[in-house]
Amino acid sequence: MLKIKNLFLKKDNFILGKISFEIEKNSYCVILGKTGSGKTMLLESIAGIQNPEGNLYFDGKDISNISPNKRDFGFVYQDFALFPNMSVEKNIKFSARYKKIEDEKNLFLDLIEFLQIKDILKRDIKYLSGGEKQRVAIARAIYSRPKLLLLDEPLSAVDPTFRNSIMKSLKEIVQRYNTTIIHVTHNFREASYLADKIAVMLDGQILQIGDAKDVLNSPSSIEVAKFLGFKNIFSTKILGFEQKNKFFSIDPNKIDFLKEKCLDDYCFECKIEKIMGITDHYKIFATVKDTQSFFAKIPKQIFMELKLNEGDKSYIFINKKDVVFI
Repeated sequence: MLKIKNLFLKKDNFILGKISFEIEKNSYCVILGKTGSGKTMLLESIAGIQNPEGNLYFDGKDISNISPNKRDFGFVYQDFALFPNMSVEKNIKFSARYKKIEDEKNLFLDLIEFLQIKDILKRDIKYLSGGEKQRVAIARAIYSRPKLLLLDEPLSAVDPTFRNSIMKSLKEIVQRYNTTIIHVTHNFREASYLADKIAVMLDGQILQIGDAKDVLNSPSSIEVAKFLGFKNIFSTKILGFEQKNKFFSIDPNKIDFLKEKCLDDYCFECKIEKIMGITDHYKIFATVKDTQSFFAKIPKQIFMELKLNEGDKSYIFINKKDVVFI
């Protein structure tokens, strides 16, 4: 549905690009990255608000030089950008001033029921909560029947108590209104729950894009792995591989300690360097071959059975199925 090819944009000292990727129709794509990584700039480039180099194709048509209003995309900014001098209802119906809305009455009734804003239609914007403003901004965007809906950190200003219900609503929008969504965020939980496809964006570059589960569970580089919070990233040489520049990661919760060396899977002699007791588990830091420091989380009951102390010699055990290669 949307194809981006060699998109490039320079703003002051920040460079976006060259970025290329595709988004399928009726899918939910999340662009995941740190604050300042260029996510909003990318959305604005897709919307036509920015003027990047490169090509954008929508439904097979080159829209690179088409003005924002003719692209027919919906855009919900982080601060919602609602009209303060209009009621909730007038905000939602604003797009009817400049375009014909298909099945306008039924769409409006369905939106206010779906987003649970029926009781605030006459209220002024200044009297709305963050969650209510978010719902109104989404309703206004969908009411315009956009071909593509762009969401810029849509949950950042929403009270955590309402976040789950709004995420559920966002998840349902794609099929309910036959809409494709691109959503930018720095929140891993949002990305994991909402996305069909995830693009990891850092410093103006898309470093990895693909099926959400694949990206979150199988990072393609150390940079992506560290951003996603992967721990225990080491060279595969520890595992006996000869390839250079190959790495693996192991979840701290998947590491076991043994009193004696075993021959199965991966088992290494180690020295217990530090032990930290937490409420229901222990954090253990252990070195292998005097250089590689492993971090493990061991449930309290199992730790008590192990009787480990700082300075002890032990064995780290890793099951092959738990190794993530990078």
